[in-house]
Amino acid sequence: MNVSADLSILSLVTQATLVVQAVMLLLVLVSLASWTAIFSKLLSIRSANRETEGFERRFWSGVNLETLHQTAANPRHKTGALERIFEAGMSEFLKLRGRGPEVERQALLDGARRAMRATYQREMDALEARLSFLASAGSVSPYVGLFGTVWGIMHAFTNLSGLQQATLASVAPGIAESLIATAIGLFAAIPAVVAYNRFAHDIDRLANRFESFIEEFSNILQRQR
Repeated sequence: MNVSADLSILSLVTQATLVVQAVMLLLVLVSLASWTAIFSKLLSIRSANRETEGFERRFWSGVNLETLHQTAANPRHKTGALERIFEAGMSEFLKLRGRGPEVERQALLDGARRAMRATYQREMDALEARLSFLASAGSVSPYVGLFGTVWGIMHAFTNLSGLQQATLASVAPGIAESLIATAIGLFAAIPAVVAYNRFAHDIDRLANRFESFIEEFSNILQRQR
């Protein structure tokens, strides 16, 4: 019973060296930050998909473009990423068209396209926020945990130098407490890697939808002119 108590997880953590405890604490904080980023990003991507689908239904329902633009430009109306891209392009198109017939067709289209591209880039930057943190957490955490393990094992074997006879019972607690650092590192890394791959795929799909809309809307503006 005493051996079991001494080798409990809590006991191993509290008896670990300060360096190993610092590594464990750092990994726990990284894991908490990763899960916070995962849930936040999951909600934002779901919201972006829902808003994109809703705006696409309204856009292709045959509603007047200027009416749709007035709704998108209303500050009281909650807009999604795709709707903001549309609003930027339509606003630039109407502004250039209002200067008179001397504005060439290509200048109208180029201005609208540049406005949509600029807004598209801002929306993509917002969607990709925290992805770099998840990538870093997934790639670095195992090595940080391994550092804690190596340090703990070195400390355990250093303590054996003062013993007349080394046994498994004397070295097991030191090695066990060191391996916990690797386990925490993997616990922090695996969800971050899985979430990063999933979110990167979802954001790529959204980017493709945005780019397709920009091309299709540019064609519609060309016919409008």
